[in-house]
Amino acid sequence: MAGELEGKVALVTGAGSGIGRASAVLFARQGAAVGVLSRTEGEINEAAEEIRKAGGKAIPLVADVSDDQAMRGAVERLVQEFGRLDIVFANAGVNGVWAPIDELAPEEWDKTIAINLRGTYLTLHHAVPHLKKAGGGSILVTASINGTRTYTSAGATAYSATKAAQVAMTKMLALELARHRIRVNVICPGMIDTEIRENTQARNTEAAEYPAEYPKGEIPLTGSKPGTSQDVAELALFLASDRAKHITGTPVWIDGAESLLV
Repeated sequence: MAGELEGKVALVTGAGSGIGRASAVLFARQGAAVGVLSRTEGEINEAAEEIRKAGGKAIPLVADVSDDQAMRGAVERLVQEFGRLDIVFANAGVNGVWAPIDELAPEEWDKTIAINLRGTYLTLHHAVPHLKKAGGGSILVTASINGTRTYTSAGATAYSATKAAQVAMTKMLALELARHRIRVNVICPGMIDTEIRENTQARNTEAAEYPAEYPKGEIPLTGSKPGTSQDVAELALFLASDRAKHITGTPVWIDGAESLLV
């Protein structure tokens, strides 16, 4: 039986681990040829090999999403390899430095903005012409509950600002690209079992903290158990597929009701 994405070509950024890798593997399992992109060559080669060993099609793309020329080259290489582009999952991002606003250095702010927001822009800037040429497609962006529903993560101002901006970008582009039959949606995860929290650089965040009371267990649906990368990948597959053909400009929170607590 043919997969839901049979004959499609997808680009997944931040595909070396976590949500990106789980989504790339699932897209390939459903028939898509996948360009797996990361700035870390070793992990992206492993991701592509995992897909190939399972019988899928994948090409590793090494690029920093904040680098214009690198992203231009990566997208062009993907299209040259597979002939088209139908699905773009702009998933790459960092938590960056979390610190009080008067202690957050300008270069720390700039780095978070560059990867999360400029990186999303560059991914779509270089991919959209190919989606138009294909006659339509699906764009997904990974944002967060931070900056879209919750605002209690102390010191996460730069991160939350990028996540709020990604939601605004999605809604703007849903209208702009509708005439080209390109759908644009944004996924807002809560606590997910990825490495991004371990990679957060927190500094004196207690100085920016305001007490927030939670009921027992931080995630109502599962107690204290976080969601999984596979949970998010399943949502991404739905939004990328024809099952979501009338959904665009929509943020979807996937957090077990975590963001409804405050």
